[in-house]
Amino acid sequence: MHSSVQKPGSASGQQKNRGLRQVVAASMAGTVVEWYEFFLYATAATLVFGKVFFPDTGNELDGIIKAFLTYAVGFVARPIGGIVFGHFGDKYGRKHLLQLAIILVGATTFLMGCLPSFAQAGYLAPILLVVLRFLQGFAVGGEWGGAVLLVAEHSPDKERGFWSSWPQAAVPAGNLLATVVLLVLSWALSPEAFLSWGWRIGFWLSVVIVVIGYYIRSRITDAPIFQEAKRELEQNKSAGYGVVEVFRRYPRGVFTAMGLRVGENILYYMVVTFSITYLKTQLKMDTSVILVLLLGAHLLQFVVVPIVGRLTDRVGRRPLYALGAVLMIVWAFASFPLFDTKNNGIILLTVCLGLLVHSLMYAGQPAIMAEMFPTRMRYSGVSLGYQVTSIVAGSLAPVIAASLLDRFGSWVPVAIYMTVAAAITLVAVYFLRETRGSSLQELDELDRQRHPA
Repeated sequence: MHSSVQKPGSASGQQKNRGLRQVVAASMAGTVVEWYEFFLYATAATLVFGKVFFPDTGNELDGIIKAFLTYAVGFVARPIGGIVFGHFGDKYGRKHLLQLAIILVGATTFLMGCLPSFAQAGYLAPILLVVLRFLQGFAVGGEWGGAVLLVAEHSPDKERGFWSSWPQAAVPAGNLLATVVLLVLSWALSPEAFLSWGWRIGFWLSVVIVVIGYYIRSRITDAPIFQEAKRELEQNKSAGYGVVEVFRRYPRGVFTAMGLRVGENILYYMVVTFSITYLKTQLKMDTSVILVLLLGAHLLQFVVVPIVGRLTDRVGRRPLYALGAVLMIVWAFASFPLFDTKNNGIILLTVCLGLLVHSLMYAGQPAIMAEMFPTRMRYSGVSLGYQVTSIVAGSLAPVIAASLLDRFGSWVPVAIYMTVAAAITLVAVYFLRETRGSSLQELDELDRQRHPA
């Protein structure tokens, strides 16, 4: 029985904890950067891109829907990035691929801030936006798997849920940072100036954050369990890794991971993206007020995610995930009537509750998915299971919701759509094995026994 838990007072235990905290910081540094940029795009797609990069049709939702479609392009690119980064990450290591990902995201985001508008370049403007969005999504697709595995593979077996939830907390942290930047710009500039050039500043600022994140990531190493798997692959050239091998050996893990993502992914983008559209277009709320409300909600989720991660180590992965899927259905039908009150306090509470429900599913994902696959193909399996779902889930959620709202003039079809997504995730939870406290070393040994080279 392998155990990575150290006695609390031992010198080796304290040293390991310091090393683990450094790995967590490195993982979070890059994830904050990349989700700052991803959320910046999501918010700009709602507030700016529909007007800047597309012709005016007289219907505000038309431009927003088109901007959301360019937003979806990034999600289509994410599984491709996950496959490519996963393949090479399983072969060469998590660290080097993560450094490449952060540079690529930073470069594409900066260039987005330099793009000409539709009035200046016609249809060339949205074409260039789509190309950069694809490259950004490609890099983010490779980022998540490497970031969470870097932590999960360093973590003690009985605390993996807690430690590996911290990169998840970096997502609301990145969103928080993006919201602060957009909020300051919207306060400091007139609506005309913000729409004309002010929004670009947020994209240009990404360069500063990328440099910091890259530096922090350069100071850590891959986990011993990966280094051991890498040596085995080098010694045994016939040993398989990558996407084909994952599908061949662990199809249940891949499809279960995809199913787990459906409800969680759709809920997140309904809360943080479509809610902006609903509040802006249907309730005519001020942009700055909406951003302030989201600011508070992101801050709350940053605090809550590690708490839920700790609970997954104590209660289990499955019960909390199932609870989140059930409460997603409740939120879907309760949220829009609460939004319609136009009371800022009630709206803030509604958004916060949405992100709390999301956290019940989101916090445990790194541990759950890391515990599904052996080390030699873990990056590929985790990235594939996590990213492919985003094509039909998160990427299209704002588009589908906006289209349903436009067609029916009611939020009820949107709530039904969310209920179907939650039901799919509940089915996946049913087929999920409980892996709380399991050993990654024992998982590797079992893989060797089942699939000898």
